[in-house]
Order: sequence, then structure tokens, then C-alpha cells
Amino acid sequence: MSDLSSAGTAMSGDSSAAAAVAGAPSPDEGGKVRSASLWADARRQLVRDPIFMVAALYILVVGSMALFPKLWTSQDPRDCDTARSRIPPSGDHPFGYDILGCDYYSHAIYGARPSMTIALLATLGIVLVGGLFGLLAGYYGGWVDSVISRVMDIFFSLPFLLGAIVFLTVIKRQNVITLSIVLVALGWPTIARIIRGSVISSKDLDYVHAAKAVGATNGRLMFRHILPNAIAPMMVYATIILGSFVAAEATLTFLGVGLQPPAQSWGIMISAHQVYFLEDPWLLLFPCGLLVGTVLSFILMGDALRDALDPKFR
Repeated sequence: MSDLSSAGTAMSGDSSAAAAVAGAPSPDEGGKVRSASLWADARRQLVRDPIFMVAALYILVVGSMALFPKLWTSQDPRDCDTARSRIPPSGDHPFGYDILGCDYYSHAIYGARPSMTIALLATLGIVLVGGLFGLLAGYYGGWVDSVISRVMDIFFSLPFLLGAIVFLTVIKRQNVITLSIVLVALGWPTIARIIRGSVISSKDLDYVHAAKAVGATNGRLMFRHILPNAIAPMMVYATIILGSFVAAEATLTFLGVGLQPPAQSWGIMISAHQVYFLEDPWLLLFPCGLLVGTVLSFILMGDALRDALDPKFR
């Protein structure tokens, strides 16, 4: 009986080892099955990262300002009275009044929407355009890769800020849509090059050759097998570039080629009150603080996401 028991224990141990070698989920110390998914591991690491959580909370707050501004203020940012011009902050009006006598706090709340909208539209655009061209260039190679790479080089040779100023000056219609289109036109090559490199390193893996051997089409190979394994670096870059596009909108508006009054944005607030910094510094400090906090939060989230998705940092 003891021999049979020992043999059963040995067979059980061999089965567990075989399951582990086969890649099956293994129980952790608490007896729960732990997922071996890269995204599941990344999610667990991000939840335990205080920097990521604080940055994500700040972005949620700013996002709620953009989506539901009336949750944050009942004041109308267009209700202005020049008699209240540049009244400093107080308990009832924490940001004071701007040069036109408008409530500055409500202006800051409503100013989050265009900044965030432009950043989201531009990021979505470069992900779609750059991701598609990078996928095609990396998968097909040859003349397809050469043509797309040369087009990317042309856009890379054009300075981002100068190109945006030229395009917006020619268009002469500065709104959320035109700014987003210009940012997409100038920003897609970087993400295309990232995806291209990831696809090149993934398309020669064994599972891709196995799928090709059983008759998978090129479309299925690209979007079902290769792209999911090449999407991690694109997600990291997209998170970081969100903050960059928020800053780009403010920069272009400050230079006079971005959004124009009566539109409301943080860039307009900074541009309209730059000359009053020495006399009333709070007119610049409040919008600049919101802008810097938003850009920094996206960058910190991108860095944390990169560390979570890279096994070398675990």
C-alpha cells in the first residue's frame, strides 16, 4: 500500500510538472489559479504602482471636467462683467476673474474639453493611420516597406512645430477638427515605425509559420496573430503622446495658430494673460498648473505601462 501511495504521489508530481511545461496556469500559494497572460500580469503590477494610480486618478478628474463640466461648476464662463476684471481669487471664486471679468475657475473647467478632445482625436488618428502603415510595411517588406519608409522619412524631415504652423496658416480655419488632422498628419510616422519594428520581429515566430501552414490568410495573420503581439509598444507610445498633444494644442494656441476666442481652452487662457504675469501671476499659474499636471500624468502612466509590459523590469 505504501508503494502504491508513493507511486501515485510521483505520478501526481509528474502530471503537475508536465502541466507547467505545457504552459497551463499554475496555482499560487493560496491555491488560486494565476493567469500567465502578459496583460493580466501588467494589470496587477499597475494596480500596485502608486505613481500610476495617482496619475490615472488625476486624468480621471480632468476627464470628468471635460465630459461633465457642470459637475465641477455652476458658473457660466461667458457670464462676464468688465467691472470684475482681474479680481484675485477668493472663497467664492477660487481662481478669481480674468481680464474680461469672467469667472476664471469655470473657464478652466470648460477649457479642459477642447484640449482633451484634440489629444484623443489626434492619438486615435495616429494609432489607426500609423498602425496600419506600420503593419503593412513590416509584414510585406520589399517595395511596400520601401515606399512607406520613404514617405515616413519625408514627414520626419519636417520639424513638427514648423509643419503645424505652416499647415494651420494655410488652412486658416483653426478648430478642434483641423488641429486634430494636422497633429495626425505630422505624428503618424513615429508610431508606424514602432509597429513596423514589432511586426518584423514577430512575423517569423513559430506560431505565425504554423498558422500560415494551415492556410491562414494574410489578413488573418496580420490582425489575428501578429498585431496582438506587436501592440504593447504602441499602447505605451499612445499613452505618452496623449500628453504631448495636450501640450501641442496649448503651444499652437499660444503662437496664434491654434484655437481662437470665443473658444475656451487652457492654451487660450495662457495666451490671453501672459502679459499680466508680473502683476497677477495667478492668471498664468492656474492654467499652466492644469496643463503641466495633465501632461505629466500621461507621461507617468506611459512609463509605468512600459515597465509593466516589459518582462525585463519585473
